[in-house]
Amino acid sequence: MKSQITNTLSDFFFEYETPRQVLVRNRRVGVACRVIQAGVLAYIIGWVFIYEKGYQSTDIAVSSVFTKMKGVGYTSINGKERVWDEADFVFPPQLQGSHNCSSDSDCEEGRFKRQMTGVCEKATKTCEVLAWCPVENDHDIPDPAMLLSAENYTLFIKNSVTFPMFGISRSNLVEDVDAEYISKCLHDPKDSPLCPIFRLGDIVRLSGFNFETIARVGGAIGIVIDWTCNLDKDVKHCRPKYNFHGLYGNPAETDKARASVGYNFRYAKYYLENVQKRTLLKVFGIRFDIIVQSLARKFDIIPTLTAIGSGVGIFGVATVVCDLVLLHLLPKREFYKNMKFKSTDSHKQDPDSEACSTETEK
Repeated sequence: MKSQITNTLSDFFFEYETPRQVLVRNRRVGVACRVIQAGVLAYIIGWVFIYEKGYQSTDIAVSSVFTKMKGVGYTSINGKERVWDEADFVFPPQLQGSHNCSSDSDCEEGRFKRQMTGVCEKATKTCEVLAWCPVENDHDIPDPAMLLSAENYTLFIKNSVTFPMFGISRSNLVEDVDAEYISKCLHDPKDSPLCPIFRLGDIVRLSGFNFETIARVGGAIGIVIDWTCNLDKDVKHCRPKYNFHGLYGNPAETDKARASVGYNFRYAKYYLENVQKRTLLKVFGIRFDIIVQSLARKFDIIPTLTAIGSGVGIFGVATVVCDLVLLHLLPKREFYKNMKFKSTDSHKQDPDSEACSTETEK
């Protein structure tokens, strides 16, 4: 046993294997080898270099977005006329409502994140709270929406991106978009794809929603600005593409199928009439989430050599598969094994080489 272990260790440390080239004239194995090599070559050229752009390095952008809303709306409710513009839209805090009760035990102080006093008002059967009076009643939602004219409002988007790895900065106000163009254009995916001014009705339509519905109950729309650039070409070809997606709810669903419908918020306007008072407004609006996606590519020798090296290594798959067939599956496998593998002993020399060395010494 000890001798066997010693021989194994000796063979491991003091033997060296070198490849031996054997030309095998077998049509099946030859065709299989060439088919596998052709498949590997197609993978390297088609997938790695053409589709995945394995010869380029990549970078994502640092981005900033600036928006400006413009538009004027008009309402006349109960004879009260009002003009609405972009200055009337704000981002407010949230507010809690009322809670029904039958006894003081239902109005435990501090429950439901409200400042309850612990008293149940018998007349209204509601918990007394420290809040503005009267307590909000938000069940009366205008239908149709008050500001359907907002469909013609416009949204201006200014976006800039920087690819720090390549030292490239771009803006969505590209070479063809100047002051004169902006003053006349309105975004259209086919006719004016680079125009940064969007009509609200068009945004809602392109996102898959209906404007009358979303104006009544509110909702959220994602505006995706896609910067996918090949910097091996002229930088002027690096331009944004705009996509629109409805985020809150599926337009095909009914309102009853969803637990929370649309998007709304509350805000208050304060004034004095002997005591401080306020007008509480619950606003159903459209929330725009602007998302910038970016990916820039440019030729780089390092990923190119890496892709080529990995491709050359994959070529070895053909040799491995063909060797398995030759040495284990074909009827003449023992013959091929003897042709492929040959053992030598450094302590024994061929008679011809001994004669040659003897002559040399003389």
